[in-house]
Formats: sequence, structure tokens, C-alpha cells
Amino acid sequence: MLLVHHTYGRLNWEIPGGLGEAGESPDVTATRELLEETGISAEIDRLTGAYHEPAHEFGTMLHFVFRCRWTPGMEPVPSSPEISEARFWPIDALPAPMSDFTERRIHDALGTEPVKVGRVAVRQWRE
Repeated sequence: MLLVHHTYGRLNWEIPGGLGEAGESPDVTATRELLEETGISAEIDRLTGAYHEPAHEFGTMLHFVFRCRWTPGMEPVPSSPEISEARFWPIDALPAPMSDFTERRIHDALGTEPVKVGRVAVRQWRE
């Protein structure tokens, strides 16, 4: 699982991503943010989740999660001041700190079920 380590807030590990730009579709936002944060160019495989977070610090937020494919052998390189590290982790050894919401999105993305749709409550943290 490709994760990035933030340089702000809780200094947590997170799925690469970020806010969409005006007029930008969620899939374009996902591939742009992935490239900006890790230097990896990827192709969307499928949408795995859509989550509503009414109490996000920036206001009501919709989170879209995509599974992606990239060229084997590409190594992630932090390419944003917001990211101190970018690397692949085994699913059974995810780093901390990480929120339960991040772990939920990872679990949902690994499944073969239809797109998960849900609501985000207050996040809990694994330190």
C-alpha cells in the first residue's frame, strides 16, 4: 500500500490525495495529487469508496478513493513540502500514526465488493 507521511497536523501516514481544483473531476484530482505527492504516475483501475464527512475542518467534505495501477519498478519520492516520506507498506504492517478512517479506506479498496459508500464520524487514531 502506497502511503505518504504528512509534515503537518498529527504527522500521520495517509493515502495520497488532496483537494480538487475548481472544475476538476475526482479521478483527475486523484491522479494529479498522486503525482504531486509521490512522483508516481498511475492509471485509475476503479472507484472503491465514496465517503461523506460533514465535520471536516474545512467544512463538509466528500472523499473519493480509487484503486490505481502504475508501472512496476517506480519508486515513490516525496515531491511536496507537505510530504516527508512516501513508501509502500505491507498491508499487515501499516505504520502509525494512522486514523481509523484511513485504515477503513484501505480495507475497502482491497475488497472486491461494489463501491463502499459511507459517512465519516470523529476519527480515532492508532499511535
